[in-house]
Amino acid sequence: MRGIAGKHGADGKVRREDEGLPMGARIGGMLKLQMSPLIRAQANGSLIAMPRDTDTLIQAVSQIKLNLAGGLYRYYLAKGDDDAKEKFLQLYADEKNQVAEIMYCTQLARVIPETADDQDAYTGRAGYGLGDQTYTLWREQLGDVGLSADELATVFGDSDRLDYVRDAGERNAAFVSPFKGTETRIDDAGGVKGLKQEMYFMPYVRELPGGGSEYLLITTEILSSVNGDHSKRGIHVDFVIGLPVEQERVVIQ
Repeated sequence: MRGIAGKHGADGKVRREDEGLPMGARIGGMLKLQMSPLIRAQANGSLIAMPRDTDTLIQAVSQIKLNLAGGLYRYYLAKGDDDAKEKFLQLYADEKNQVAEIMYCTQLARVIPETADDQDAYTGRAGYGLGDQTYTLWREQLGDVGLSADELATVFGDSDRLDYVRDAGERNAAFVSPFKGTETRIDDAGGVKGLKQEMYFMPYVRELPGGGSEYLLITTEILSSVNGDHSKRGIHVDFVIGLPVEQERVVIQ
Protein backbone atom coordinates (compact mmCIF):
# COMPACT_ATOMS: atom_id res chain seq x y z
CA MET A 1 0.00 0.00 0.00
CA ARG A 2 1.50 3.31 -1.06
CA GLY A 3 -0.45 5.68 1.16
CA ILE A 4 0.81 9.24 1.53
CA ALA A 5 4.12 9.43 -0.24
CA GLY A 6 7.30 11.07 0.96
CA LYS A 7 9.01 13.97 -0.79
CA HIS A 8 11.42 11.86 -2.81
CA GLY A 9 10.98 8.57 -4.56
CA ALA A 10 13.60 5.91 -5.16
CA ASP A 11 14.57 7.75 -8.33
CA GLY A 12 15.36 10.91 -6.34
CA LYS A 13 12.72 13.02 -8.08
CA VAL A 14 10.63 15.38 -6.00
CA ARG A 15 6.97 14.42 -5.91
CA ARG A 16 3.81 15.62 -4.20
CA GLU A 17 3.12 14.58 -0.61
CA ASP A 18 -0.41 13.54 -1.60
CA GLU A 19 0.49 11.11 -4.40
CA GLY A 20 -0.79 7.56 -4.46
CA LEU A 21 -4.06 8.13 -2.61
CA PRO A 22 -7.13 5.97 -3.38
CA MET A 23 -9.34 7.27 -6.21
CA GLY A 24 -6.58 9.65 -7.28
CA ALA A 25 -7.39 12.23 -4.62
CA ARG A 26 -5.11 15.22 -4.08
CA ILE A 27 -5.14 18.50 -2.20
CA GLY A 28 -6.91 21.06 -4.36
CA GLY A 29 -8.85 18.37 -6.21
CA MET A 30 -12.60 18.59 -6.68
CA LEU A 31 -14.86 16.06 -4.98
CA LYS A 32 -18.39 15.65 -6.28
CA LEU A 33 -20.93 13.55 -4.44
CA GLN A 34 -24.44 12.66 -5.54
CA MET A 35 -26.84 14.21 -3.07
CA SER A 36 -29.82 11.88 -3.39
CA PRO A 37 -28.64 9.29 -0.77
CA LEU A 38 -27.93 12.06 1.74
CA ILE A 39 -31.26 13.79 1.14
CA ARG A 40 -33.08 10.48 1.56
CA ALA A 41 -31.20 9.65 4.76
CA GLN A 42 -31.84 13.07 6.26
CA ALA A 43 -35.56 12.73 5.51
CA ASN A 44 -35.42 9.36 7.31
CA GLY A 45 -34.09 10.94 10.49
CA SER A 46 -30.32 10.98 9.95
CA LEU A 47 -28.18 13.51 11.80
CA ILE A 48 -25.96 14.01 8.74
CA ALA A 49 -25.32 17.64 7.72
CA MET A 50 -25.79 18.32 4.04
CA PRO A 51 -22.75 19.66 2.17
CA ARG A 52 -22.91 23.23 0.92
CA ASP A 53 -22.44 24.06 -2.74
CA THR A 54 -18.93 25.26 -1.85
CA ASP A 55 -17.98 21.99 -0.09
CA THR A 56 -16.27 20.48 -3.13
CA LEU A 57 -12.59 21.39 -2.70
CA ILE A 58 -10.30 18.87 -0.99
CA GLN A 59 -8.58 21.09 1.57
CA ALA A 60 -6.51 18.39 3.27
CA VAL A 61 -5.88 14.66 3.17
CA SER A 62 -4.93 12.29 5.95
CA GLN A 63 -3.87 8.72 6.44
CA ILE A 64 -4.94 7.03 9.65
CA LYS A 65 -2.82 4.11 10.74
CA LEU A 66 -4.77 1.89 13.12
CA ASN A 67 -4.29 -1.63 14.46
CA LEU A 68 -6.34 -3.13 11.63
CA ALA A 69 -5.61 -4.54 8.19
CA GLY A 70 -5.71 -2.13 5.28
CA GLY A 71 -5.68 1.67 5.51
CA LEU A 72 -8.07 4.44 6.47
CA TYR A 73 -8.04 7.78 4.64
CA ARG A 74 -9.88 11.05 5.07
CA TYR A 75 -10.35 13.70 2.40
CA TYR A 76 -11.32 16.90 4.17
CA LEU A 77 -13.81 19.33 2.62
CA ALA A 78 -13.76 21.29 5.90
CA LYS A 79 -10.88 20.73 8.33
CA GLY A 80 -12.69 21.66 11.53
CA ASP A 81 -10.05 24.18 12.59
CA ASP A 82 -10.95 27.44 14.37
CA ASP A 83 -14.04 25.90 15.99
CA ALA A 84 -15.62 25.01 12.64
CA LYS A 85 -17.05 21.52 12.11
CA GLU A 86 -15.28 18.88 10.03
CA LYS A 87 -16.67 17.46 6.80
CA PHE A 88 -14.79 14.69 5.05
CA LEU A 89 -15.00 11.61 2.91
CA GLN A 90 -13.63 8.58 4.75
CA LEU A 91 -12.31 5.65 2.73
CA TYR A 92 -11.21 2.24 3.89
CA ALA A 93 -8.80 0.48 1.51
CA ASP A 94 -7.97 -3.20 1.92
CA GLU A 95 -4.51 -4.78 1.98
CA LYS A 96 -4.34 -4.48 -1.83
CA ASN A 97 -5.17 -0.75 -1.63
CA GLN A 98 -8.58 -1.38 -3.17
CA VAL A 99 -11.39 0.83 -1.86
CA ALA A 100 -13.76 -1.35 0.18
CA GLU A 101 -15.87 1.25 1.99
CA ILE A 102 -16.69 4.95 1.62
CA MET A 103 -18.53 7.20 4.05
CA TYR A 104 -19.53 10.83 3.87
CA CYS A 105 -18.97 12.26 7.35
CA THR A 106 -19.92 15.43 9.20
CA GLN A 107 -18.93 16.40 12.71
CA LEU A 108 -21.79 16.51 15.18
CA ALA A 109 -19.97 17.76 18.26
CA ARG A 110 -16.58 18.05 19.95
CA VAL A 111 -16.06 17.70 23.70
CA ILE A 112 -13.03 18.14 25.93
CA PRO A 113 -12.50 15.33 28.47
CA GLU A 114 -11.18 17.45 31.30
CA THR A 115 -10.68 14.92 34.11
CA ALA A 116 -8.35 11.93 34.20
CA ASP A 117 -11.37 9.62 34.61
CA ASP A 118 -13.01 11.08 31.50
CA GLN A 119 -9.81 10.69 29.50
CA ASP A 120 -9.44 7.08 30.61
CA ALA A 121 -13.05 6.38 29.58
CA TYR A 122 -12.70 8.01 26.16
CA THR A 123 -9.45 6.14 25.41
CA GLY A 124 -10.71 2.79 26.70
CA ARG A 125 -7.98 2.60 29.32
CA ALA A 126 -10.62 2.33 32.02
CA GLY A 127 -12.07 -0.83 30.50
CA TYR A 128 -15.35 0.93 29.79
CA GLY A 129 -16.56 3.99 27.89
CA LEU A 130 -15.29 4.10 24.32
CA GLY A 131 -15.65 0.46 23.32
CA ASP A 132 -18.85 -0.26 25.26
CA GLN A 133 -21.43 -2.41 23.50
CA THR A 134 -23.83 0.49 22.94
CA TYR A 135 -23.73 4.28 22.91
CA THR A 136 -26.72 6.59 23.42
CA LEU A 137 -27.25 10.16 22.21
CA TRP A 138 -29.93 12.05 24.13
CA ARG A 139 -32.38 14.57 22.72
CA GLU A 140 -31.35 17.15 25.33
CA GLN A 141 -27.68 16.79 24.37
CA LEU A 142 -28.34 17.45 20.70
CA GLY A 143 -30.49 20.45 21.50
CA ASP A 144 -27.42 21.86 23.23
CA VAL A 145 -25.25 21.46 20.09
CA GLY A 146 -27.51 23.57 17.92
CA LEU A 147 -30.19 21.35 16.37
CA SER A 148 -33.48 23.17 15.87
CA ALA A 149 -36.81 21.96 17.23
CA ASP A 150 -37.86 20.83 13.74
CA GLU A 151 -34.60 18.91 13.26
CA LEU A 152 -34.95 17.26 16.66
CA ALA A 153 -38.50 16.24 15.81
CA THR A 154 -37.38 14.67 12.53
CA VAL A 155 -34.52 12.78 14.18
CA PHE A 156 -36.14 11.69 17.46
CA GLY A 157 -39.87 11.59 16.77
CA ASP A 158 -41.49 10.87 20.13
CA SER A 159 -38.34 9.36 21.64
CA ASP A 160 -35.75 11.08 23.82
CA ARG A 161 -32.79 8.89 22.80
CA LEU A 162 -30.90 7.39 19.86
CA ASP A 163 -29.21 4.05 20.55
CA TYR A 164 -26.20 2.92 18.55
CA VAL A 165 -24.55 -0.52 18.62
CA ARG A 166 -20.78 -1.03 18.46
CA ASP A 167 -19.71 -2.04 14.94
CA ALA A 168 -16.50 -3.86 15.86
CA GLY A 169 -15.39 -6.91 17.78
CA GLU A 170 -17.61 -9.57 19.27
CA ARG A 171 -21.15 -8.17 19.22
CA ASN A 172 -22.10 -9.67 22.60
CA ALA A 173 -18.96 -8.53 24.41
CA ALA A 174 -19.64 -5.84 27.01
CA PHE A 175 -16.45 -4.00 26.05
CA VAL A 176 -13.99 -4.10 23.15
CA SER A 177 -10.82 -1.99 23.25
CA PRO A 178 -11.02 0.84 20.72
CA PHE A 179 -8.79 0.94 17.68
CA LYS A 180 -5.59 2.85 18.39
CA GLY A 181 -3.27 4.58 15.97
CA THR A 182 -2.11 7.87 14.51
CA GLU A 183 -3.43 10.36 11.98
CA THR A 184 -1.13 12.38 9.76
CA ARG A 185 -3.03 15.19 8.06
CA ILE A 186 -1.41 17.13 5.25
CA ASP A 187 -2.76 20.56 4.40
CA ASP A 188 -0.57 21.43 1.42
CA ALA A 189 1.01 19.48 -1.42
CA GLY A 190 4.52 20.14 -0.11
CA GLY A 191 3.75 18.57 3.24
CA VAL A 192 4.79 21.67 5.21
CA LYS A 193 1.43 22.38 6.82
CA GLY A 194 -0.66 19.84 8.68
CA LEU A 195 -0.90 18.00 11.95
CA LYS A 196 -0.17 14.71 13.66
CA GLN A 197 -2.18 13.19 16.45
CA GLU A 198 -2.72 9.99 18.37
CA MET A 199 -6.20 8.50 17.94
CA TYR A 200 -8.56 6.14 19.74
CA PHE A 201 -11.44 5.21 17.46
CA MET A 202 -14.65 3.20 17.63
CA PRO A 203 -17.58 3.04 15.15
CA TYR A 204 -21.19 2.62 16.28
CA VAL A 205 -24.22 2.14 14.03
CA ARG A 206 -28.02 2.36 14.09
CA GLU A 207 -30.70 1.55 11.57
CA LEU A 208 -32.63 4.59 10.36
CA PRO A 209 -36.43 4.42 10.75
CA GLY A 210 -36.94 4.70 6.99
CA GLY A 211 -34.17 2.24 6.10
CA GLY A 212 -30.40 2.40 5.75
CA SER A 213 -27.62 2.68 8.30
CA GLU A 214 -26.16 5.69 10.07
CA TYR A 215 -22.77 5.50 11.78
CA LEU A 216 -21.61 7.34 14.86
CA LEU A 217 -17.82 7.55 14.73
CA ILE A 218 -16.31 8.47 18.09
CA THR A 219 -12.66 9.48 17.99
CA THR A 220 -10.46 10.67 20.83
CA GLU A 221 -7.62 12.72 19.40
CA ILE A 222 -4.43 13.68 21.25
CA LEU A 223 -2.59 16.34 19.29
CA SER A 224 1.18 15.93 19.01
CA SER A 225 2.20 18.61 16.48
CA VAL A 226 0.82 21.34 14.21
CA ASN A 227 2.85 22.47 11.19
CA GLY A 228 5.86 20.76 12.74
CA ASP A 229 5.48 22.58 16.07
CA HIS A 230 5.53 19.99 18.84
CA SER A 231 4.58 22.52 21.51
CA LYS A 232 0.97 22.34 20.32
CA ARG A 233 -0.80 19.86 22.57
CA GLY A 234 -4.37 19.04 23.46
CA ILE A 235 -7.03 16.35 23.68
CA HIS A 236 -10.62 16.30 22.45
CA VAL A 237 -13.32 13.82 21.45
CA ASP A 238 -15.07 14.14 18.10
CA PHE A 239 -18.55 12.74 17.49
CA VAL A 240 -19.00 12.32 13.74
CA ILE A 241 -22.01 11.09 11.75
CA GLY A 242 -21.18 8.90 8.75
CA LEU A 243 -23.32 7.62 5.90
CA PRO A 244 -22.09 4.85 3.55
CA VAL A 245 -22.01 5.90 -0.09
CA GLU A 246 -21.41 3.80 -3.18
CA GLN A 247 -18.16 4.43 -5.02
CA GLU A 248 -19.94 5.18 -8.30
CA ARG A 249 -21.66 8.12 -6.60
CA VAL A 250 -18.30 9.80 -5.94
CA VAL A 251 -16.21 11.62 -8.54
CA ILE A 252 -12.78 13.12 -7.77
CA GLN A 253 -11.18 15.39 -10.36
